[in-house]
Amino acid sequence: MNSELRIRTPEGIVFSYALAGPVTRCLACTIDVFIALGMERVAEMILKLVGVLAPDFSQGLAAVAYLVITIGYGMLFEWLARGQTLGKKMLRLRVMDARGLRLQLHQVVIRNLLRFVDMLPAFYMLGGIVSILSPRGQRLGDLAAGTIVVHNPVLTEPDLDQLLAGKFNSLRQYPHLEARLRQRVTPSEARLALRALVRRDELEPAARVKLFCDLATHFKALVTFPAEITDALPDEQYIRNIVDILFRTRQQAAEQVVEAAT
Repeated sequence: MNSELRIRTPEGIVFSYALAGPVTRCLACTIDVFIALGMERVAEMILKLVGVLAPDFSQGLAAVAYLVITIGYGMLFEWLARGQTLGKKMLRLRVMDARGLRLQLHQVVIRNLLRFVDMLPAFYMLGGIVSILSPRGQRLGDLAAGTIVVHNPVLTEPDLDQLLAGKFNSLRQYPHLEARLRQRVTPSEARLALRALVRRDELEPAARVKLFCDLATHFKALVTFPAEITDALPDEQYIRNIVDILFRTRQQAAEQVVEAAT
């Protein structure tokens, strides 16, 4: 199994992802199993109270609750928590699309439905063998859904003061639009813009121009700042201003501008 997945975008940017190993995935799965068992135990205690009044109805609900918790736990968390169950979150693992695209609901459903096949004939024996033989460490559910499991390392935050260079941010003249921008931009979109600035020097000039043009077009569609401001800004500077708004408070930005001027 390869230890790293490299995805190259049409703009020429290469993203690297550390693939999760079988041991770490097994530990995360074990944690999730105990969490699901705890949820089933709570459901069982509640249904016992219902069973006093309606035993047959309680037994039917118990069967439904078992299926919902067993299947629904993974689906719910992987979809709402961007590919992370509680066990994966504790061990810094994440499910993602194998092509680096946004994880889709149908992928989450397929990989969790096929979990029962991966568990055959005993605790994930078939899935474990397939993941060991797979170049990307994919079990059957991952192969069918087109997903992989990656390890998210602890990231060192870039020096924003140095990266943003203390330039005056003309977009900050519109605090109500700043607030709207923070509301509409997702964390993944904010990180993508930041990573583009961090890695700008690694790009070919044409790829860099194309990338910042696409990013600027995307963010301008989210919130419309006055044209007399945005038309005068090159795309790269516009993204710098956006990142400044998303990652720094007004006070931090003002202090950095003052320091740069003195």
